[in-house]
Amino acid sequence: MIRTIDLFDLDHSMAKEYLKGFEYPWQALGGIKDLIIQLGKKLDPKEYDEVSPSVWVHKSAKVFSSAYLGSPCIVGPETEVRHCAFVRGSALIGAGCVIGNSVELKNVIIFDNCEVPHYNYVGDSILGFHAHMGAGSITSNIKADKKNIVVHAESEIPTGLRKMGAMLGDYADIGCNSVLNPGTVIGRHTNVYPLSCVRGVVPEHSIYKNPKNIVRKEER
Repeated sequence: MIRTIDLFDLDHSMAKEYLKGFEYPWQALGGIKDLIIQLGKKLDPKEYDEVSPSVWVHKSAKVFSSAYLGSPCIVGPETEVRHCAFVRGSALIGAGCVIGNSVELKNVIIFDNCEVPHYNYVGDSILGFHAHMGAGSITSNIKADKKNIVVHAESEIPTGLRKMGAMLGDYADIGCNSVLNPGTVIGRHTNVYPLSCVRGVVPEHSIYKNPKNIVRKEER
């Protein structure tokens, strides 16, 4: 449940063909910058404005004047980038997304209809289709000892990465003021309680209450 095809419906990202090439999604983090530049050069100027070098914004997107868009970056159709958002660069933001007030993004792929609406930090991460970060929830992308990050699944999977935040599957919902520690993977349709400190892999269709209390959602 941690492979790229298990976490994401790739039809909901401009990175579809790129992500197909990776068994695990974190393997894609190192190439996001180059991917955005390649995609941006092919965008239809009738649909996208290059508002500054290597920063492309769809004509239907709304970017507030106090927001900062660093290079390279693509902002998809019908997306809102709200007051004082800080997009540091290497951000591929899909269609119908919300990047909210005082949100900081760095080296990310944001799938369509994803919401990162209030006071969030998301770095070196991939957020799936309709994923949602509650107010104040953040990804932590580097360990205190600065060692390479290991994904703690059924077995330990070395990533070879010094920086990795979180992989959020489609429809994952992260509660307010939660911290997703380096190397966290959240399965599809999983909810994380507010004020959680999450580490490792949380299965799909689950509710994360605390590390010792992760329950399967009831089918309806």
